[in-house]
Amino acid sequence: MEDIDNIEEDEFGFSRNYFLAKELGGSSKRSARKLSDISLVDEQELRETAFNIETKHEKEIAELLNDYKTMYPKWVFELRCGFGLLMYGFGSKKGLIEDFASSSLTEYSVVVINGYLPSVNLKQVLLAIAELLSDQLKSRRKSSGSLSKGQETVPSRSVDDILSFINGSQSEDKDCFVCVVVHNIDGPALRDPESQQTLAQLASCSHIRIIASIDHVNAPLLWDKKMVHKQFNWLWHHVPTFAPYKVEGVFFPLVLAQGSTAQTAKTAAIVLQSLTPNAQNVFKILADYQLSHPDEDGMPTEDLYSASRERFFVSSQVTLNSHLTEFKDHELVKTKRNSDGQECLNIPLSSDALRQLLLDLSQ
Repeated sequence: MEDIDNIEEDEFGFSRNYFLAKELGGSSKRSARKLSDISLVDEQELRETAFNIETKHEKEIAELLNDYKTMYPKWVFELRCGFGLLMYGFGSKKGLIEDFASSSLTEYSVVVINGYLPSVNLKQVLLAIAELLSDQLKSRRKSSGSLSKGQETVPSRSVDDILSFINGSQSEDKDCFVCVVVHNIDGPALRDPESQQTLAQLASCSHIRIIASIDHVNAPLLWDKKMVHKQFNWLWHHVPTFAPYKVEGVFFPLVLAQGSTAQTAKTAAIVLQSLTPNAQNVFKILADYQLSHPDEDGMPTEDLYSASRERFFVSSQVTLNSHLTEFKDHELVKTKRNSDGQECLNIPLSSDALRQLLLDLSQ
């Protein structure tokens, strides 16, 4: 009986102390410290530090990627059967997919979309795909001696017209298709319903095959049942690589870094390296002009066209406009009018960052 009384007294004492602690805790002064009080480091410095972190378990990761190579023939077979390949799992899948494309898809044309970029011009991508497919079908017909069928000129007015052209391209050769690699189909630039619908319509074309990767936990919510089973026709592959997201992570803001609206030189360099050599050369002309004329509002568009044409980087104003559209989409270039009313082009980077960018591009 005495033991029971002791137990009850201990339990009562514990309960009393618990509620007493809660009361004292509630009445105590809260800390006045804020997140804004933290001394943040320079974003470029933090990115360089993160980029240079030594990757752990490199040997095991290399062995894992080597094991995936045994699946390449199966993936090619699935593409030839009309399926789309969707890669998911922890770690960057960019290297894995690019290795698969470069080693196993050499018989096919491959177009790469970097969905992790801040913006993607899907219309320009569709135009490139349409031109590739048109050339590929013409070559096949010529080699087989058959007459040309269907529309030959690639339309450029609207996305719907381009998709209709791609879908209307006919060939009896079922093994004639263009492979579209989409790194991070769930990326910020492609997450909107319109972009996903456009990609789904593209995937449903008979001469298109999609190989894509996802990383966001809610990525499957981007698609409805029709898109998954009828248009994309996904075959899901769990391929965790445990590789760091070094390239993809460049475009995401860092919590402990000072915010900046201007892109860093490293970010701009990665974007430019994904463009054509002529586009890069046009950008270099603009950058050189901006460095040599720091007090001006920017380089007049007409002057950029003249300088680019003299060096054979563009053949027409239309070509230059397509390059400028890419620059603007990736926020590499901004436009404004000077005091004379001329449209001028300006790169939103400091002079030091611009010099570093040119140095990075020349390496």
